[in-house]
Amino acid sequence: MKVLIIAGYTRSIIIFRGDLIREIVNQGHEVIAAGPETGYEEQIAAIGARFIQLPMQRAKINPLKDFLLINMIRKLIQQENPDLVFSYTIKPVIFGSIAARLAGVKNIYSMVTGLGYVFSANGWKGKFIKTISKVLYYAAIKCCKKVFFQNPDDMKEFINEGLIKNKKCVLVNGSGVNLEKFKPAPLPEKPVFLMICRIIREKGVMEYLNAARIVKKRYPGARFQLLGPFDANPNALTYDDIRPYIEDQSVEYMGETEDVRPFIENCSVYVLPSYYREGTPRTILEAMAMGRPIITTNAPGCRETVIDGENGFLVPIKDVETLAAKMMWMIEHKELSAKMAERSLTICQKKYDVNIINQLILDTLELRNDEISYEKNVVLRDNNGL
Repeated sequence: MKVLIIAGYTRSIIIFRGDLIREIVNQGHEVIAAGPETGYEEQIAAIGARFIQLPMQRAKINPLKDFLLINMIRKLIQQENPDLVFSYTIKPVIFGSIAARLAGVKNIYSMVTGLGYVFSANGWKGKFIKTISKVLYYAAIKCCKKVFFQNPDDMKEFINEGLIKNKKCVLVNGSGVNLEKFKPAPLPEKPVFLMICRIIREKGVMEYLNAARIVKKRYPGARFQLLGPFDANPNALTYDDIRPYIEDQSVEYMGETEDVRPFIENCSVYVLPSYYREGTPRTILEAMAMGRPIITTNAPGCRETVIDGENGFLVPIKDVETLAAKMMWMIEHKELSAKMAERSLTICQKKYDVNIINQLILDTLELRNDEISYEKNVVLRDNNGL
């Protein structure tokens, strides 16, 4: 079969869907990956897919351009003639699914990777955008055979809003994490807290910075690092917003990177105080895979990753004081924090292994070649001496 994957951010094809694409290709299928940004062609080719640029504005709504986007995707689909279309993130899900139906594709699937800015925006403009988005989601989901959700809160909201029937829903534990790539690493001796995200307000960046400032006054030797790119999101922060915290040495801004592993390895606790309406934050899973305790919010997408008090703590959203208190607890209870780190790894191995998640996705997409899967399992058993 020929499979078309449509993404709203090209780099995510490699980061979030790389293992899935490799598995689809290993099952004997052809994969085309479409996304807005260029410059990743060689990396996408390396995972077995052919890249096609599909210009779209990720963070802006323009009715005329979005209508033209549907037509653009429709033409691409007619040209490539895929047997199956799989889209993720809001614009590809909405416009990709509708375009695929208009182009006559029968096998249309989508993944809701969180509700993001659209469902967390406030004010009259935010409510208007949310209302329009619901109408568009309803139309898009009507075109799909199945829709994947990365957390139960998002799935329940879509069902309760009448956007989807329960029988169309498939719940998966995020995008998963490659346990061969993200391996356990010893905890550092000194307390180092790390947050990785796009620098936008709803990720809880300001809460992290303010909590770091509180903790530094009591524990000046503790380090707080912030890693990630600035963004085009309407609620994105600027360097000037975080400059005061850098200048008073509350936080170290580490810039952005292609490989987060050295930074996770250098930290003792991973922190993500998000209220962004995440799917399941990939950075938390990566930190868990490397054996790190987690502090995150009791919010959709985030809360599924932590058993409060076992592998970390859940804190209320926008609660700087509680966040700071849990950070100080980690400093003051080093041995218990280390046990939490071990528990994170165990949970990740059982729940978030990318191979387990990808097999569920492949089964749902009906892309598993039983003969190839059998041969791979025989090889795996032989290699393990079984």
